Amino acid sequence: MAMKLHTLDELTDKYIGQVGTPKRDEFDRKLTEELHAYHIGEAIKMARESRSLTQEQLGERMGVQRAQVCRIESGKSITFASMMRAFKALGVQVALDMKGVGSVML
Repeated sequence: MAMKLHTLDELTDKYIGQVGTPKRDEFDRKLTEELHAYHIGEAIKMARESRSLTQEQLGERMGVQRAQVCRIESGKSITFASMMRAFKALGVQVALDMKGVGSVML
């Protein structure tokens, strides 16, 4: 007997809901948010490593504990303020695309 394979979209439709339903929209929004947080955390980690800094050293520059840096880099505890503090402590200039408002250099 052949095993039936399903696409991710089919499973998401079945267990979360169809695109356009409130439950699916909330799921997609949260997923997008988490992916963005992960990518920002990875960017912070890459910038830290390229400067040969430990998490503890970056934490000292930011005024936070090493554990907080770990959470930021893993995308689990990123706020706009902590992201900006990390990039400032690393000396990284950040450009934000404000979708329709324009770009801002920080």
